[in-house]
Amino acid sequence: MGVYEELVARGLIAQVTDEEEIKELVNNGKAVFYIGFDPTADSLHVGHFMALCLMKRLQMAGNKPIALIGGGTAMIGDPSGRTDMRQMMTTETIQHNVDCFKKQMERFIDFSDGKALMVNNADWLLDLNYVDVLREVGACFSVNNMLRAECYKQRMEKGLSFLEFNYMIMQSYDFYALYKKYGCNMQFGGDDQWSNMLGGTELIRRKLGKDAYAMTINLLLNSEGKKMGKTQSGAVWLSAEKTSPYDFYQYWRNVADEDVIKCLKMLTFLPLEQIDELAKLEGSELNKAKEILAYEVTNLIHGKEEADKAQEAARALFGSGANTDNMPSTELTDADFTGDGIAILDLLTKCALIPSKGEGRRLIQQGGVAVDDEKVTDVYANVPKSAFEKGYVVIKKGKKKFHKAVL
Repeated sequence: MGVYEELVARGLIAQVTDEEEIKELVNNGKAVFYIGFDPTADSLHVGHFMALCLMKRLQMAGNKPIALIGGGTAMIGDPSGRTDMRQMMTTETIQHNVDCFKKQMERFIDFSDGKALMVNNADWLLDLNYVDVLREVGACFSVNNMLRAECYKQRMEKGLSFLEFNYMIMQSYDFYALYKKYGCNMQFGGDDQWSNMLGGTELIRRKLGKDAYAMTINLLLNSEGKKMGKTQSGAVWLSAEKTSPYDFYQYWRNVADEDVIKCLKMLTFLPLEQIDELAKLEGSELNKAKEILAYEVTNLIHGKEEADKAQEAARALFGSGANTDNMPSTELTDADFTGDGIAILDLLTKCALIPSKGEGRRLIQQGGVAVDDEKVTDVYANVPKSAFEKGYVVIKKGKKKFHKAVL
């Protein structure tokens, strides 16, 4: 089975411009492809993980990835999937985010000896002359076709700014620039980027008379059709500082039964034959498949040592409950206490277990909070200092999330 056929079998491929040409290139290690990442935060998240997995699979098959960091396009903002305009970022914030992305990608993709490239589109986009762009690039685009693009539809209802309207042209120019400079013959990305990617292939054809190709991968959706990688507390990040390895492990350990096999196919490098065997499991036995999924994904992002710790901590908590050594924790100081205690809502907020106190009240009222196995029923409850006699308390949120508050 070639790498292209494996991508199909894993349910990754959504749309392609020329299947036979793409299959020929990727199966024979002849693809020089790029995937773009706009640095809108200081960490990659689960939504980016699909793209990273695709890059790694294709690199393992001998193809050359180009990781394009959107230092230039981030100054405009992608309107795809948005109902409102993105918040404008300063150049300093964008550069900080770019640096964070680079560090994370280098742990996942092999950039040694020219096996992969990392580039920043700010290097060419920020130096473009506006009139030159209008004459040389703008003439290649039909406004009628652009307005029909899926990436603009949601924004058209509330108003699409001219700033955002230019995003497709900028992304298309990226493909054109990479083709000229590095011989990049393919662009891969999420299925919501299809129109932007077609713009790039068309620009290359019209300006250079050459063929280039595009392929989109399916978005990571759960069985309800919603994007995965979101929790009540926000996004699931690849940064250990923003989402601890234990919480990252627990996210995948707790996926719905209907989603576990799909995630194993899309996000792990386990052989399809092994995954097919796991697909035969039913009922509570599916927990074995979930544990394998959680371990494999955590290992990919955080390494074997952190994956081992997370698995050990999870097994201890759901077994005897005695071992809290590897549980995610937050340190408290005397300044966090008022008198001889700390309000439960303040404690939950300090430990980043709730996004707001309103959410904390709702959680407590629904019986979703316990401290040292004692359910908290009063939203105004205080946790006394005496409860920290052993040095910490264990907070349980819902059925499966544990956190240690250390004094």
